[in-house]
Amino acid sequence: MRFQGVCYRAHDPRWAINPISGEGAAIRGARFNPKGVPALYLSTSIEGAITEASQGFGHRIHPLTICSYDIDCDDVADLTDEASQKALGISLGVMASAWASALSDSRRPDSWAIYDILSSTYAGILVPSFAHRAATSVSNLVLWDWGVDLPHRVHVIDPTGRLPKNQKSWEE
Repeated sequence: MRFQGVCYRAHDPRWAINPISGEGAAIRGARFNPKGVPALYLSTSIEGAITEASQGFGHRIHPLTICSYDIDCDDVADLTDEASQKALGISLGVMASAWASALSDSRRPDSWAIYDILSSTYAGILVPSFAHRAATSVSNLVLWDWGVDLPHRVHVIDPTGRLPKNQKSWEE
């Protein structure tokens, strides 16, 4: 499918200098990308971005920078749809598996198999949110292949240049 629209991300303000890098996800790996593989995790709603950043625990919200992104990306697998999941051989159970616990136990998360299966054909996936207390309407776009140009264009929306250009903004 082609995904066109606005997505959101709430992230640590220190990384506001490069909000489309995906390098943070590559450090340890995350739910849908193995360690060493950059991935851009976005939500299709502001509510979803905040829920993902806090993992559904409202009392755990640390300072965040919320960015919005203009997305025009071909080759997205829609895993929010049960028929698509079945056609691609992806189960909800694998998507929802406890990836962070697996990493803590030095095991490979089951959900990394989704990257293994789909990354050579798809630029990313549209998935339900698995954050604690996430509404069923919350979905996320996870990209493994993106850039400034089509067919996988991602553009951070910052028309007045409010995002910092370097780490000097955080020096004391």
